[in-house]
Amino acid sequence: MRRRVARLAVLPLALGLVAADAPQMDPMNPTCPAAPNWSDNKRMEITPVLINDTKVLLAEGAVDTGLPERLKAALDANPDALEIWFRSPGGNARAGNEAGRVIRQSKRFLISRIPNGWTCFSACNFVFMGAPARIVEPGGNFMVHMFTVTGQRDAIEMTLEEGTDSAIELIGDIEQESALLATEDNDFLIRMGVSRELLTDVMYRQKAVAGSGDDRSTRRCLTPEEALKYNVANAE
Repeated sequence: MRRRVARLAVLPLALGLVAADAPQMDPMNPTCPAAPNWSDNKRMEITPVLINDTKVLLAEGAVDTGLPERLKAALDANPDALEIWFRSPGGNARAGNEAGRVIRQSKRFLISRIPNGWTCFSACNFVFMGAPARIVEPGGNFMVHMFTVTGQRDAIEMTLEEGTDSAIELIGDIEQESALLATEDNDFLIRMGVSRELLTDVMYRQKAVAGSGDDRSTRRCLTPEEALKYNVANAE
């Protein structure tokens, strides 16, 4: 059942997040902005702020292996925080899953939000989905892609120089790791109450590497209707 959170829906106005003009779209990824606003912090920083007498945690930057521990510390230090706002280019996939579980295991009613103009990409998706209530504002970007093992293409090319047997072994390791990650992602979505069709119908249908045909997109931003359809967003 979707919760209506009308009282908090006006909060982004306090930070001036409402854009005056529609963003320019990416010709390679036409559902997404050409210049995503996802922070250039090398690691996700958790900053408590007070907006309209409501405590909000701003989660901005890359998802790194230390995020789950920092996020737990931030939640413990701010028991009165009601929302977490996300702006991130993604990062470590397993750290994203673990950070999402940290939010859910806190057993608090928290609202995760992607404000208008902000982008939550890749591993950030899974941190965001950890909250029991989730809002993707109009103009906010829940941006997905095909999850792959980081750096696999470069690693394969380097290993090919060492010989075919080494490359075959590496490819086998990558395939096994990718299968394990897919299983973990599927289990995570089930536990968070998100439709598994988000993986099968959207994420896994994106290209891992841009091709040479007419459709070269590797990223996809959910429409508001899709966010509700897959239960990525469950609060209004």
